[in-house]
Amino acid sequence: MTVDTLQAQQQLIVRQRVRLMVNQYEIHAAAPDGSEAGILAFAQQKRMAFKEQVTLYTDDTKSTPVLGFKARQVIDFGATYDVTDAAGTPIGLFRKNWKESLLRSTWHLEQPGYGEMVGREANMVVAILRRFVDSLSWLPYDFEFQLNGRPAFSVVKKWGLRDRYVVTIHDPNLDRRLVAAMSVALDALQGR
Repeated sequence: MTVDTLQAQQQLIVRQRVRLMVNQYEIHAAAPDGSEAGILAFAQQKRMAFKEQVTLYTDDTKSTPVLGFKARQVIDFGATYDVTDAAGTPIGLFRKNWKESLLRSTWHLEQPGYGEMVGREANMVVAILRRFVDSLSWLPYDFEFQLNGRPAFSVVKKWGLRDRYVVTIHDPNLDRRLVAAMSVALDALQGR
C-alpha cells in the first residue's frame, strides 16, 4: 500500500482475522459492488504490552510498517492514542470518552489543523443492550463520526462469524491513515 492509494479511497473494508493469541486485521479497498478489492494494509496488535499498541503494515509479511497507534499511558480509562506514520511523525490522535461511553461508546479523533471529530454508537438501544445483556454483547454496532455537526466518516459492523466493518469516508479532506487507525481501534479497543 502506498499512502496515495489509501488517500484515494472513499470506502474501506476492515476484516479481523481469527487468531488465538493476537488481533490481526486486513484493510481492503472496496470494489464498486461493495466487495473486498486489494489489500491496503495489515494490522497487528502488539501482544502483552504495558501500553496498547497496534502497527499497520503494507501486508501480512509485516516487513514494511505504514503507521501505528500507541497509548500514552498504561491505564486505559480515557487513554489517548497517538497515531504516527512509519517514521514516527505524529499524524493525529484519538481517545475514548469513558464517561459518555458508559451508555454509548464515544470517541474523539483529531487531525492536526482540521479539528476534532466525535464518533458515537449510532443506535442507543443497541449500545445499552450490548452493555447490560451479556448474551447480546455480539450485536453489531455502527459509529458515526462528525466534524462540526456534519458527517466525516462512518464505521458499520456487519453480521457474520468474523468481525467485518465497512468504513465510508464522507469528508474528502480526512487523512485516511487516521480513519484506518480509528477503524481498527474500534474493534481492538472497544471492549476496554
